[in-house]
Formats: sequence, C-alpha cells, structure tokens
Amino acid sequence: RRSEETADLLAEKSRVAEEEAMLLSQKASEAEQEITRIRLNNMKTEEEKVHLERKTREAELLTERLVQESERRAAEAEKLKDELLRARIAEKEAKEKLLEFLSRNAYTSAITPVPNLFPSTQVLPSDLQADLQTLQLDADPLQSDLTSYDLIADGDVDQLSLEIEKERVDYWEKSKHLQEQLRELRSEIEVMKVGEKQCELDQLHEEQVRLGENKYSTLKKVKSGSTKARVAFFEEL
Repeated sequence: RRSEETADLLAEKSRVAEEEAMLLSQKASEAEQEITRIRLNNMKTEEEKVHLERKTREAELLTERLVQESERRAAEAEKLKDELLRARIAEKEAKEKLLEFLSRNAYTSAITPVPNLFPSTQVLPSDLQADLQTLQLDADPLQSDLTSYDLIADGDVDQLSLEIEKERVDYWEKSKHLQEQLRELRSEIEVMKVGEKQCELDQLHEEQVRLGENKYSTLKKVKSGSTKARVAFFEEL
C-alpha cells in the first residue's frame, strides 16, 4: 500500500512538473512575442519620427523658397509698374510735343501772308487750302486722343496694381498654409517623442513588476546594504 501511495505521489509530482514546464514554456513564448512587438513598435516609431522630421525639413525649405519667390515677384512687379509709368509719361510728352508742333505750324500757316505769286486772286491754290484745313481739323482729334490716352494709361496702371495685390495675397495665403502645416508636423513629432519616452518608462515598470518589484521592496533595498550597494542600485534605476 505504501508503495502505491509513493507511486501516486510521484505521478502527481510528475504531472505538476509537466504543467509547470508547459506554463513556463507558454510564459517564455509570450515574453518573446512581447519583446518582438516592442522592437517592431520601436522601429516603427523611429521610422515615423524620421519621416516626420524629413517632412518638416522639406516644409521649411518650401516655405523659405516661397517667401523668396514672393519677394522676388513683388520686386519685379514694382519694377514693371515704374517702367510702365515712365513709358506712359514719355509717350504723353511726345504726343504733347507733336500736338504743339502741329498747332504751331497750323497757326503760322494761317497768319503768314501768301507770297504775291497769284496777283490776280490773292488767294491760296485749292490744294494748299485743303492742306491747311486738314491741319486745323487734325488739331482737335489729337487733343481728344491725348485725353483718352490719359484714361487708358490710368486704367493700365490700376489693372497692374490689382494684379500685383492679387499675387501678394495668393503668396501670403500659401505661406500661411505651409506655416500651419509646419506647426502640425512639429506637434506630431513632439507627441511621438513624449510617447517614445513614456513607452520606455512603461517597459521599465513592466520589467520591475515582472521581477516582483514595487515601491516597498525598492525602499527596503535602498535601506539595506552598504553605501556602495545603494549607489549601484540607484545607478541601475
């Protein structure tokens, strides 16, 4: 009977040992899977961080180029506006001189005595009279053209000013949009950095829990042992 009890005890111990072995194997497998998951998560986090940092640098460069391009185009627009104004002024002066010249010639022709080439009539030939009338009639259209030219020139300048202002607004809106994107990217990077730090702390806590550590056991270890051991313990934390 005693031998039967001994056999039963041995069988029970064998069963318990087998269950413990299976449990330990399962725990080891779970621990290995967790380590693999943490490594993959760290790799993914690092890749995302690198990707976001690259996007941030690209956004900063793009914003800088946009600002430079905006300043360059604004300077070009101002230069074109000045050149247009100078050209319109020069054209206006040229037309005024032409009008003055034609008016003076017409007035001179009207008051200058006709040479006594036709003593019987004392009048100009018909072809000269026609030329004189043409010069006199042309003076009023020139003055009208000059007035309409002033209106056209002012219209061109106003249109150019509107186009310049529109370009400035467009570039300002694009620059503002890029700046907002840049702030969002930086915020995402900061969140990832905090998450990565928190993940490291969580891993440390899980490791301490796995080893059965808590604040009471930690205090107990700190109080026990030599000073050198205490320093070494703190360095390990």
